[in-house]
Amino acid sequence: MKKYFQFEELGTNFRKESMAGVTTFLAMAYILFVNPDMLSATGMDQGAIFTATALAAAVGTLIMGLLAKYPVALAPGMGLNAFFTFTVVIGFGVAWETALAGVLVSGLIFIVLTFTGVREKVINAIPANLKLAVGAGIGLFIAFIGFQNAEIIVNDDSTLVALGDLTNGPTLLAIFGIIVTVILLAANVKGGVFYGMIITAIAGMIVGQIAPPTSIGDIVGPVPSLGPTFGQAVLHLNEVFTGQMIIVILTFLFVDFFDTAGTLVAVASKAGLMKDNKLPRAGKALFADSAATVVGAVLGTSTTTSYVESTTGVSAGGRSGFASVVTAGMFLLALVFSPLLAMVTSAVTAPALIIVGVLMCSSLKDIEWDKFEIAVPAFLTIITMPLAYSIATGIAIGFVFYPITMVVKGKAKEINPIMWVLFVIFVLYFIFLVE
Repeated sequence: MKKYFQFEELGTNFRKESMAGVTTFLAMAYILFVNPDMLSATGMDQGAIFTATALAAAVGTLIMGLLAKYPVALAPGMGLNAFFTFTVVIGFGVAWETALAGVLVSGLIFIVLTFTGVREKVINAIPANLKLAVGAGIGLFIAFIGFQNAEIIVNDDSTLVALGDLTNGPTLLAIFGIIVTVILLAANVKGGVFYGMIITAIAGMIVGQIAPPTSIGDIVGPVPSLGPTFGQAVLHLNEVFTGQMIIVILTFLFVDFFDTAGTLVAVASKAGLMKDNKLPRAGKALFADSAATVVGAVLGTSTTTSYVESTTGVSAGGRSGFASVVTAGMFLLALVFSPLLAMVTSAVTAPALIIVGVLMCSSLKDIEWDKFEIAVPAFLTIITMPLAYSIATGIAIGFVFYPITMVVKGKAKEINPIMWVLFVIFVLYFIFLVE
């Protein structure tokens, strides 16, 4: 094992890698409860989503550890689950089974693009500033959903949105959770988001907002059945060949591209694994990501992607794929804790959404705001996502305005031909598909 994972060459050992794997798991364990809470709004079975989430994370992370040998963990992605729920199913009115089929197709396309080398061309065609804007826009969108779930922000017929009743019990509990999570992260506590959820849930039990466990059966129990969701993506593949679903699949694909590429580089750089500014075994790492998306879709969850929280494990000493093997094992172990879903209410998960949104908005600082031709499409991408309640619409409007501003600025030669193709696709999207 030491030889396979190159412990000596990487200056690591079994203890360091094990601790790193556990640390990464704690940093991203919140997804086990946030994802079922999010996707269940589509009508999907919450227990099945929990099992699908844990298994997709375990399988994807295990492939990453054993094949690509990177200390990178995977799980259903934040932002992509919001897009799946609020834009595709609730917004477009697409059945969740068809949406899962769209995720499956995007994963299969990702695999093909990875092996053909086209993936790099597509990623390179999209300007870095737009990639950063997409990430920040998704962060704002996720945070907005968190504020809504906590009822800190509510509907208002006069102003569209307004401040909610802050004396409401669940809202007060969510505010408490935000404060606790902020304190933990500001104090550099690894796994602060997860611990914040635990503390918030306990506080909810103390004040009577959440029913406390009365037996061991309320904490551990049988693994929920995958029956309600398993294989639905395959059964509904024939429903994805519509103009609307093509846009959906492209969005799943683009966002997964950005998440994966950015995360792999970030984690590898922090671990000192980059060589000549290139990522060794990049193809295998990308395959792990795309394969995890395919597996997750078949099991019954939205797009599975690499998690930047893996950097916490690297900070704890993780350098090899064995850290990922440990993280995968932790996700499998978590399967028996499904009864805790009853205690993780929206008031408990809302702080996690808001804080993850804050972290995703860090990309704002790297956008070239001093260039008007960049600032306009970037700003429109970012602001449209939460206001239109659609990640796809935000991406579309940014990709439409980018060629326009660049041409007017006399920079038409800097526009990649692929961007012109996307320009046409998204113009048609606004003409025919947006209701």
